[in-house]
Amino acid sequence: MDIRTRTLKFTGFRPEPLYRYRQVLRVSLPLVVSMATTMILEVTDRIFLARYSIDAIAASTPGGLTAFLFIGFFMGVGTYVNVFVAQYTGAGMALRVGRALWQGIYFSAAAAAALSALSFVAVPLFDLVGHAPEIRRMEVVYFRMLCLGGGFCVLASTLSSFFSGRGRTRPVMLVHLAGMLINIPLNYALINGRWHLPEMGIAGAGLGTVISWAVMALLFTGLIFTRDNDRRFGVRSDRRIEAALFRRLLRFGIPGSLQFTLDLFAFTFFVLIVGRIGSIELAVTNIVLTINSLTFMPIMGFSMGTSTLVGQALGRGEPAAAQADTRATLHIIYLYILVTGFFYLVWPRWTLSLFQTPQLAPAASARMTEMGVILLRFVAFYIFFDAQYMIRTGALKGAGDTRFIMWANGVLSIVVMILPIYIGIFFLDMGIYFAWSCVVCFIVSLFTAAFIRFRRGRWLAMRVIEPAEARK
Repeated sequence: MDIRTRTLKFTGFRPEPLYRYRQVLRVSLPLVVSMATTMILEVTDRIFLARYSIDAIAASTPGGLTAFLFIGFFMGVGTYVNVFVAQYTGAGMALRVGRALWQGIYFSAAAAAALSALSFVAVPLFDLVGHAPEIRRMEVVYFRMLCLGGGFCVLASTLSSFFSGRGRTRPVMLVHLAGMLINIPLNYALINGRWHLPEMGIAGAGLGTVISWAVMALLFTGLIFTRDNDRRFGVRSDRRIEAALFRRLLRFGIPGSLQFTLDLFAFTFFVLIVGRIGSIELAVTNIVLTINSLTFMPIMGFSMGTSTLVGQALGRGEPAAAQADTRATLHIIYLYILVTGFFYLVWPRWTLSLFQTPQLAPAASARMTEMGVILLRFVAFYIFFDAQYMIRTGALKGAGDTRFIMWANGVLSIVVMILPIYIGIFFLDMGIYFAWSCVVCFIVSLFTAAFIRFRRGRWLAMRVIEPAEARK
């Protein structure tokens, strides 16, 4: 086998018919836009907070990431309704869609109560981290605000599965765009005290985000629970809890969500430990991770689209189509990461300049920029592996192969990232570039595990809906 053949086999590049690419773009692009709105919200919030104070930008990522560590777990389980809807749609069982959606709604209600309770652990949690007192105070405020409103985020994400699982992703995009149009000006006003609203600083960023989540949940509710949707999918009339279906949602959704949560935990731990190195290192890491979301969030949209396409194909009993849709998505992703990687390498200073803090001394600002340029090179390298990892895990989740993803992520996050960073920073005084090198190794190891699992093909025989359910 020559080098070219080996390369093509490794990357999975095998040209697909044009209709495959059109199908991928039809389903995934609205989800990409939806994820891009989330990214834009995060970036604009960080810009507003960076211009408000360096302590606010330093506190925003630890406080926000820690909150999303919990919110993301519940959201991951709720949004796994997407796979059930996709497979029921592929199998021609439309009337099961409403029942599956309601299981997710009941789970979202429980999640809201749990997140509200978690807001009370903010003080001891961030006391344990040991950041500077003013940063710690802001972390607590931001964490509490997001947890108290996190139930709206879980509910909105769960409700969106009604559309995304059926491949009708445009309503999801429009609702997210509406949330963005509300969130950006509201956060600006609440952070800085504009338009007769109080100046709330980082608390304003949290409150504005929660309000936008609530509006999105309300919009999804109005779009879903119509008479026509009730006739076709039973969204009003089929509201009862079905114990077997609810257990199945937990059985497949919890491992799939834990994969995301463990991933997020590893990065949260990374950010918290970087904060022990110094405030400048923490601030520049937060900025670079925010810039990284410019790449990561759209890839999440393609990953969600892959789960939908794979779920529908397997529901129809067409595993070859599931493979073809995944390959077509990868081909599009290769082009995307080539462009974004080039951008990070060629224009890093301009990108970093968007997050400059006016109150910062020139010497400290120059140090942050130089450090940020180097860290963006780390990002430009690992996005190639991160993107493929996301798409392949999207395919595995669409089939129901979630336990492997959970265990692989859990083991690798501890062995490759958490322990090396802890030992390197606390005992060996290794510094910021060592910590980021551990991030790169972690992502490459995740890609390797997902690549091997995907190529073995066991996921092609998996389903989250069973024949017994199909006959109901």
